[in-house]
Amino acid sequence: QVQLVESGGGLVQAGGSLRLSCVASGNFFSINVMGWYRQAPGKQRELVARISNSGSAMYADSVKDRFTISRDNAKNTVYLQMNSLKPEDTAVYYCNAEIRTVYMGNYWGQGTQVTVSS
Repeated sequence: QVQLVESGGGLVQAGGSLRLSCVASGNFFSINVMGWYRQAPGKQRELVARISNSGSAMYADSVKDRFTISRDNAKNTVYLQMNSLKPEDTAVYYCNAEIRTVYMGNYWGQGTQVTVSS
């Protein structure tokens, strides 16, 4: 059974930084794209950033130049370094990954809360 577990959320003041981590565990052959999404109260879940297994990354316009996504393939882990945080970054952040077991599946973590105070 494949599982994604996030960590690193919390409360931070505007202008501060946080680093999120997400590790994939279980029985699988490979991991393709890994990414971070977020959902604020009353809003739809949105893509924040995603990274291919070769390291090619893309970002939502709202986080460009502030957030950096990276991954450690040997550790099956993806990171999100968040700098210059703003109150509008407050949301539950979810890890997502395309993981191949006997088929290619799309998996989600349980989410971690990020709260940015003004």
